[in-house]
Amino acid sequence: MTITHIFFDIGGVLGSNGWDADMRASAAAQFGLDPGDFAERHEEAVGSFEQGRMSLDEYLDATVFYKPRPFSRDAFRAFMLAQSVPDPEAIAFAHTLARSGRYRLMTLNNESQELNVHRVREFGLAEIFVTFFSSCWVGVLKPSRRIYELALAMSQAEPERSVLIDDRERNLEPARALGMHGILFSDARQLATDLAALGVRP
Repeated sequence: MTITHIFFDIGGVLGSNGWDADMRASAAAQFGLDPGDFAERHEEAVGSFEQGRMSLDEYLDATVFYKPRPFSRDAFRAFMLAQSVPDPEAIAFAHTLARSGRYRLMTLNNESQELNVHRVREFGLAEIFVTFFSSCWVGVLKPSRRIYELALAMSQAEPERSVLIDDRERNLEPARALGMHGILFSDARQLATDLAALGVRP
Protein backbone atom coordinates (compact mmCIF):
# COMPACT_ATOMS: atom_id res chain seq x y z
CA MET A 1 0.00 0.00 0.00
CA THR A 2 1.55 3.30 -1.12
CA ILE A 3 1.86 5.96 1.57
CA THR A 4 0.34 9.27 0.49
CA HIS A 5 -0.03 11.33 3.70
CA ILE A 6 2.53 11.89 6.45
CA PHE A 7 1.56 13.64 9.69
CA PHE A 8 4.35 15.05 11.89
CA ASP A 9 4.15 16.03 15.53
CA ILE A 10 6.06 19.28 16.17
CA GLY A 11 7.23 19.20 19.79
CA GLY A 12 9.68 16.36 20.33
CA VAL A 13 9.99 15.67 16.59
CA LEU A 14 10.69 18.83 14.60
CA GLY A 15 12.03 20.64 17.63
CA SER A 16 11.92 20.87 21.39
CA ASN A 17 8.64 20.62 23.23
CA GLY A 18 6.94 23.97 23.46
CA TRP A 19 6.22 24.30 27.18
CA ASP A 20 6.83 21.02 28.99
CA ALA A 21 7.39 20.26 32.68
CA ASP A 22 11.15 20.79 32.55
CA MET A 23 10.72 24.16 30.85
CA ARG A 24 8.11 25.24 33.39
CA ALA A 25 10.42 24.17 36.22
CA SER A 26 13.18 26.29 34.67
CA ALA A 27 10.79 29.22 34.45
CA ALA A 28 9.83 28.83 38.11
CA ALA A 29 13.50 28.88 39.08
CA GLN A 30 14.36 31.76 36.76
CA PHE A 31 11.53 34.00 37.91
CA GLY A 32 11.22 32.90 41.53
CA LEU A 33 7.79 31.31 41.25
CA ASP A 34 6.43 28.79 43.72
CA PRO A 35 6.91 25.54 41.71
CA GLY A 36 3.95 23.73 43.24
CA ASP A 37 1.56 26.63 42.79
CA PHE A 38 2.72 27.22 39.22
CA ALA A 39 2.35 23.53 38.36
CA GLU A 40 -1.16 23.39 39.83
CA ARG A 41 -2.28 26.53 38.03
CA HIS A 42 -0.79 25.27 34.76
CA GLU A 43 -2.69 21.98 35.01
CA GLU A 44 -5.93 23.87 35.57
CA ALA A 45 -5.37 26.06 32.50
CA VAL A 46 -3.47 23.93 29.99
CA GLY A 47 -6.48 22.12 28.47
CA SER A 48 -8.20 25.36 27.54
CA PHE A 49 -4.87 26.94 26.54
CA GLU A 50 -3.96 24.18 24.06
CA GLN A 51 -7.49 23.85 22.68
CA GLY A 52 -7.63 27.51 21.67
CA ARG A 53 -10.08 28.57 24.35
CA MET A 54 -7.55 30.67 26.26
CA SER A 55 -5.05 33.17 24.85
CA LEU A 56 -1.44 33.36 26.00
CA ASP A 57 -2.23 36.52 27.97
CA GLU A 58 -5.15 34.78 29.67
CA TYR A 59 -2.92 31.80 30.47
CA LEU A 60 -0.32 34.12 32.00
CA ASP A 61 -3.02 35.91 33.99
CA ALA A 62 -4.15 32.58 35.42
CA THR A 63 -0.73 31.05 36.13
CA VAL A 64 1.75 33.87 36.79
CA PHE A 65 0.32 37.39 36.84
CA TYR A 66 -2.62 36.80 39.16
CA LYS A 67 -0.63 39.02 41.53
CA PRO A 68 2.06 41.71 41.07
CA ARG A 69 5.46 40.42 39.98
CA PRO A 70 8.94 42.00 39.96
CA PHE A 71 9.33 41.06 36.29
CA SER A 72 7.39 41.99 33.18
CA ARG A 73 4.94 39.99 31.14
CA ASP A 74 7.18 40.58 28.10
CA ALA A 75 10.17 39.05 29.91
CA PHE A 76 8.22 35.93 30.83
CA ARG A 77 6.75 35.61 27.35
CA ALA A 78 10.24 35.94 25.82
CA PHE A 79 11.46 33.15 28.10
CA MET A 80 8.60 30.90 26.98
CA LEU A 81 9.28 31.48 23.28
CA ALA A 82 13.02 30.97 23.73
CA GLN A 83 12.39 27.38 24.83
CA SER A 84 11.40 26.47 21.25
CA VAL A 85 14.52 25.10 19.56
CA PRO A 86 14.34 23.45 16.11
CA ASP A 87 15.80 20.04 15.24
CA PRO A 88 17.70 20.90 12.02
CA GLU A 89 18.12 17.28 10.90
CA ALA A 90 14.45 16.38 11.33
CA ILE A 91 13.33 19.57 9.60
CA ALA A 92 15.79 19.05 6.73
CA PHE A 93 14.50 15.50 6.25
CA ALA A 94 10.87 16.68 6.23
CA HIS A 95 11.85 19.35 3.70
CA THR A 96 13.37 16.68 1.46
CA LEU A 97 10.21 14.60 1.64
CA ALA A 98 8.11 17.64 0.75
CA ARG A 99 10.30 18.54 -2.23
CA SER A 100 9.93 15.02 -3.64
CA GLY A 101 6.29 15.84 -4.42
CA ARG A 102 5.23 12.27 -3.68
CA TYR A 103 3.61 12.87 -0.30
CA ARG A 104 1.29 15.35 1.41
CA LEU A 105 2.92 16.50 4.64
CA MET A 106 0.92 17.91 7.54
CA THR A 107 1.39 18.46 11.25
CA LEU A 108 -0.78 16.92 13.96
CA ASN A 109 0.13 18.44 17.29
CA ASN A 110 -1.00 19.74 20.66
CA GLU A 111 -0.08 23.40 21.01
CA SER A 112 -1.43 26.75 22.11
CA GLN A 113 -2.01 29.24 19.30
CA GLU A 114 0.71 31.77 20.09
CA LEU A 115 3.40 29.15 20.62
CA ASN A 116 2.27 27.25 17.53
CA VAL A 117 2.43 30.32 15.30
CA HIS A 118 5.85 31.20 16.71
CA ARG A 119 7.22 27.71 16.05
CA VAL A 120 5.77 27.49 12.55
CA ARG A 121 7.47 30.79 11.72
CA GLU A 122 10.77 30.19 13.51
CA PHE A 123 11.19 26.62 12.26
CA GLY A 124 10.21 27.52 8.67
CA LEU A 125 7.43 24.93 8.68
CA ALA A 126 5.09 26.76 6.29
CA GLU A 127 7.56 25.92 3.52
CA ILE A 128 7.18 22.20 4.25
CA PHE A 129 3.66 21.42 5.43
CA VAL A 130 0.44 22.00 3.53
CA THR A 131 -1.83 21.95 6.60
CA PHE A 132 -1.48 22.31 10.37
CA PHE A 133 -3.88 20.18 12.41
CA SER A 134 -3.03 21.87 15.70
CA SER A 135 -5.15 21.41 18.80
CA CYS A 136 -5.55 25.17 19.18
CA TRP A 137 -7.34 25.31 15.80
CA VAL A 138 -9.28 22.03 15.74
CA GLY A 139 -10.25 22.27 19.41
CA VAL A 140 -9.25 18.72 20.35
CA LEU A 141 -6.14 17.30 22.00
CA LYS A 142 -4.17 14.14 21.30
CA PRO A 143 -4.65 11.38 22.28
CA SER A 144 -8.39 11.92 21.82
CA ARG A 145 -9.50 9.78 18.88
CA ARG A 146 -11.44 12.75 17.49
CA ILE A 147 -8.36 14.77 16.47
CA TYR A 148 -7.09 11.89 14.32
CA GLU A 149 -10.52 11.44 12.74
CA LEU A 150 -10.67 15.14 11.92
CA ALA A 151 -7.17 15.16 10.42
CA LEU A 152 -7.95 12.16 8.22
CA ALA A 153 -11.33 13.51 7.11
CA MET A 154 -10.16 17.05 6.43
CA SER A 155 -7.11 15.87 4.48
CA GLN A 156 -9.11 13.14 2.71
CA ALA A 157 -6.42 10.65 3.70
CA GLU A 158 -6.97 6.90 3.83
CA PRO A 159 -5.72 5.60 7.18
CA GLU A 160 -3.79 2.70 5.67
CA ARG A 161 -1.97 5.14 3.37
CA SER A 162 -1.11 7.51 6.23
CA VAL A 163 1.72 7.73 8.75
CA LEU A 164 1.84 9.59 12.07
CA ILE A 165 5.25 10.46 13.51
CA ASP A 166 5.22 11.27 17.22
CA ASP A 167 7.61 11.12 20.16
CA ARG A 168 5.00 9.68 22.53
CA GLU A 169 3.68 6.15 22.23
CA ARG A 170 0.32 7.04 23.79
CA ASN A 171 -0.29 9.49 20.94
CA LEU A 172 0.36 6.78 18.37
CA GLU A 173 -2.04 4.23 19.83
CA PRO A 174 -5.30 5.92 18.64
CA ALA A 175 -3.77 6.48 15.19
CA ARG A 176 -2.93 2.79 14.86
CA ALA A 177 -6.41 1.86 16.11
CA LEU A 178 -7.81 3.84 13.16
CA GLY A 179 -5.55 1.96 10.73
CA MET A 180 -2.76 4.52 10.39
CA HIS A 181 0.92 3.60 10.55
CA GLY A 182 2.68 4.98 13.61
CA ILE A 183 6.37 5.77 14.04
CA LEU A 184 7.83 6.55 17.44
CA PHE A 185 10.43 9.25 16.81
CA SER A 186 13.89 9.28 18.36
CA ASP A 187 16.01 11.02 15.70
CA ALA A 188 16.07 11.84 11.98
CA ARG A 189 18.19 8.83 11.02
CA GLN A 190 15.85 6.38 12.74
CA LEU A 191 12.88 8.14 11.16
CA ALA A 192 14.33 7.76 7.66
CA THR A 193 14.89 4.04 8.30
CA ASP A 194 11.38 3.46 9.64
CA LEU A 195 9.77 5.38 6.77
CA ALA A 196 11.85 3.47 4.22
CA ALA A 197 10.42 0.25 5.66
CA LEU A 198 7.00 1.61 4.65
CA GLY A 199 8.26 2.45 1.16
CA VAL A 200 8.66 6.18 1.90
CA ARG A 201 11.83 7.68 0.47
CA PRO A 202 12.75 11.26 -0.47
